Amino acid sequence: MLRYFITSGAAALALAACSDPATAPDSEDVAAAAPEQSEESSAYPAHQASDAAITEADFAYRISALADDRFEGRGPASEHGEQAATWIAEEMDAIGLEPAGTDGWYQPVPLIESTLDESASSFDISIDGEAMGLQINQDVVYWSQNPEEQVSLSDSELVFVGYGVVAPEYGWNDYEGVDVTGKTVVILINDPGFADPDSGLFNGSAMTYYGRWTYKYEEAARQGAEGAIIVHQTAPASYPWGTVQSSWSGPQFTLASSASQERADVQAWITEDKATELFSALDLDFAELSEAAMSSDFAAVDMGRATMSASLTNSLRTLTSNNVAGQVTGSERPDEYVLFMAHWDHIGIRLNFAGDDQIYNGAVDNATGVSAVLELAEAYAQSETPPERSVIFVAVTAEEQGLLGSEYYAQNPLVPLDQTVAGFNFDGILPIGRTEDIVVIGYGASELEDILETEAEADGMYLSPDPNPEAGYFYRSDHVTLARRGVPMLYADSGSVAEDGGRDYGAQIEAAYRLQAYHKPADEFDPEWDMGGFVQSTELMYRVSRRLTDSEDWPNWYEDNEFRAIRDAMMDN
Repeated sequence: MLRYFITSGAAALALAACSDPATAPDSEDVAAAAPEQSEESSAYPAHQASDAAITEADFAYRISALADDRFEGRGPASEHGEQAATWIAEEMDAIGLEPAGTDGWYQPVPLIESTLDESASSFDISIDGEAMGLQINQDVVYWSQNPEEQVSLSDSELVFVGYGVVAPEYGWNDYEGVDVTGKTVVILINDPGFADPDSGLFNGSAMTYYGRWTYKYEEAARQGAEGAIIVHQTAPASYPWGTVQSSWSGPQFTLASSASQERADVQAWITEDKATELFSALDLDFAELSEAAMSSDFAAVDMGRATMSASLTNSLRTLTSNNVAGQVTGSERPDEYVLFMAHWDHIGIRLNFAGDDQIYNGAVDNATGVSAVLELAEAYAQSETPPERSVIFVAVTAEEQGLLGSEYYAQNPLVPLDQTVAGFNFDGILPIGRTEDIVVIGYGASELEDILETEAEADGMYLSPDPNPEAGYFYRSDHVTLARRGVPMLYADSGSVAEDGGRDYGAQIEAAYRLQAYHKPADEFDPEWDMGGFVQSTELMYRVSRRLTDSEDWPNWYEDNEFRAIRDAMMDN
């Protein structure tokens, strides 16, 4: 079964080639709203007739199409990537949705693309003036989110700040008593709870937002640091060094609307081996200091004999990608909405890595999630009984670049957030087959779980917490941009205990994907996948969501949840 994630692209191409061009929708509305098509548009996967019911055949059709090589890995703002967005809009039109974007089916998302010229850039750490000789991609990856063509730092002093966390609610401040203004901070990945889950620190083994690399770079900038280096460790990061390489090479994006946001000039990752070598050269013990960083009494360590110098040459472009949105209008309360969301983008092509296949197709991540949203949209659009509340379906862009499409949506919602009853996110559904359970990422967060549990039990299923809470998946997908603004969101799109094979089989599939295919070219569609689980969980989400669309209930976060007060304040206004 592990071969699912090391197959070639031939299977996906073969299945997509079976499409019947005669079934493709002929919609003037779609053509008018779509970005300009290239002369090669006919070469993209054709549309097929699909079923109003949620079926394995429809999942296979849609996943294989979205993961087709012709979309070249669905890179946001790329010619072929944006054709994937067009394909999704055409599907929405064909199944009977109404356009819900600001520009027909689309919500344009303005981006700034920055591409590092590696041949004209440099990064190294010196100890007593002698450079370590760090090699890009092999030892370190680095970039700048500041939209500038030239960024440079010279002899920036290093300071080890442990986990780099300032969390008053946990009585934690790794920057207490140290001034890092104009310096470069060295930071551990994850948060203190990971290293000792039984210590009572933070949320134990479950990563909090403070463990995410995004937070660490943001906090470093707030503290005045001009550089920030995260030490990569596979277990606490939950992915290998290869994932860092592929994710942070090539074009990088930021929202044009946040171009003025304060950021450290240089951001980087370094391998654990090189970090250990650095600390040892300074007569410091990396393992001992990492253990010391687990205490709230930890004091930052001046690494003054070590300095970082970097010179970055970036090519900048202002581009536009698109969120894609359609809706079904409610029959009784059309101004109240239930939201479905999944990101359509993936990494695109990475020509700077060796190997015959350099297309990052993103079949699991996230052709599966978009296919689930389209299946749900089709079920709603063609239901004999229309929903009483409206339902909006949004395929967002640039998730892989830091949840940018959903962040833009959250800043500029297509429907008011205080009129959004709740939302459902779908991201990276694994082909485990039918399961005994349904996994809730961020388990114990909201009253949506009560509805889910009732409907799951009716199917003889039960709810499971995330089996890998240390990976921090709740903070790594698009729902969190809405959650941080108060909207109750549920991220529960598959199970972990296979009906045929049990928990061990599910864990095998998850580990194989994470280590062999996640953010790698091996994430390709295989027609031999067991897609029974896709149907099972999507049907379950349809019933859960109908409980919301056909009622007057407004589920909330649980009382002790970090987002409860935000939602309460929103609804009181």
